[in-house]
Amino acid sequence: MSEAGATGRVLLNARPIPASSGAGNGLVDIAIDETGVVRQVTDSSPADRGREGIDLHGAYISRGWIDLHTHIYYGATDISIRPNAAGMATGVTTLVDAGSSGEASFAGFREYIAGPAQEKIYAFLNLGSIGLVACNRVSELADIRSIDIDRTLRVVQENRDIICGIKVRASHVILGSWGITPLLIGKKVARMVGLPLMVHIGEPPPLLDEILPALDPGDIITHCFNGKAGGNIADDEVILAVATEAHKRGILFDVGHGGASFSYRVARKALERGLLPWTISTDLHMQSVNGPAWDLATTMSKLYSLGMDLEDIVHAVTDHSASSIGRQGGQDSRWLSVGQLADFTVFETASARIAVSDSEGSTETLDKVILPRYALRGSALVAAHSRVEMLAARSGYQE
Repeated sequence: MSEAGATGRVLLNARPIPASSGAGNGLVDIAIDETGVVRQVTDSSPADRGREGIDLHGAYISRGWIDLHTHIYYGATDISIRPNAAGMATGVTTLVDAGSSGEASFAGFREYIAGPAQEKIYAFLNLGSIGLVACNRVSELADIRSIDIDRTLRVVQENRDIICGIKVRASHVILGSWGITPLLIGKKVARMVGLPLMVHIGEPPPLLDEILPALDPGDIITHCFNGKAGGNIADDEVILAVATEAHKRGILFDVGHGGASFSYRVARKALERGLLPWTISTDLHMQSVNGPAWDLATTMSKLYSLGMDLEDIVHAVTDHSASSIGRQGGQDSRWLSVGQLADFTVFETASARIAVSDSEGSTETLDKVILPRYALRGSALVAAHSRVEMLAARSGYQE
C-alpha cells in the first residue's frame, strides 16, 4: 500500500462493508479532498492500475470504528491510558470513555483529553462525583455523599455535545452492601437528562435479576460476557431467561472486555442462545491494554473466531455504537457518500492459529483475525495495526 499526498488522497480498490450501493464489482475508489471531505466514489476498474493513490488491494473499508468502553483520562485516574494507545493507530476513530470522570473532574477531561485528541471523544459521566481517581481502591459510590445530583445534572447540560450517558458500576467491589440503590439513582438521573444508562455488571450484589428489570430500552449492560460467579448471564437457566427477555426488549449488550470481564465460556453460551452483543468494546485501561483485551481488533477477532458473522461485528463497532451514544447510526447502504467528512477504517481478515486468553486465563486458538490497516478521520490518515499481529509473529497466521 503506497503513501498518499498531503493535499488530498485517493483510496483505490476498497471493498465497502456493509456493501455500498452502486459498487458493481464490489470495489470502489474514493477521492478525499484536502479538507477531509469525500468528493467522489466510483467503481474500481482495471484502468486504476498504476493510478496515483493508496491501493488497498481489496481490503475492507467501513465506517470508522468506535470503541464504546475505554478509560482514557490519563493522569487523572490510576487506570487510564492515553487516547492514542486505543485510537487511530489501532483502527479506532472514535473513543468513548466509560465513567473515568465524575462531575467534579469533567472540566479537565474536556480540556485536556477530548480537546487535543486526534480521535473523536465522547464520555459516559460517572454517577460518583470523583470518578475513577483510585479505581477499586477508593470507591466512587461508597455512600450517598458520593453523589451530587444537582452538580451532575449541571455538568451534563453544559457538555451535551460530548456526554452521551450516565455510568454506574453496579458490583460488590464498588458498592459493598449498598446494593441496587445507586443504580436506581443513576437510572433516575439518566431519565432526567434523557440519556442512556451504562451499567457495569460483575460481582454481586446487586444481582442481575434485580438490575436487568430496572433498565429501559437503550440502556447498556457492559461486561455482558463476564464470567464472575453469581454475576454473569450464564450462571443458571433462570438468569439466562431474564437476560434473553432483556435482550429482546432492547437492553443493549456491550462486550467491555477489560482485564477481568470477558469469558469465552459465557460468550459461547450466549451466542448459542442468539444473545449477540449489540456493541463490541474493549474496556481498555492499564490492566487490559497489554492483555487480555489488547485492542479493539483483537476483541473483535475473539468474537469472529467464536462464530459471529463479520458484517455483524462491523455493525457492532460502527452504526450500533453510534446509535448507542445518540449519534448518527443506522444500517444504511448509502453510508459511503459524497459530501461527508471522511471517517473510515480500512482492515483485512486473515486465517490464523493464534492462542489468545480471555479474562479468566482460558485460552482459545483464534482461527481467523481482523487486522486494521488505516484509520481516516477528516484529513488525517494513520497507518493502523493490531496487537494480535505481535502475537501472530510468535504463532503465525496466513492471509
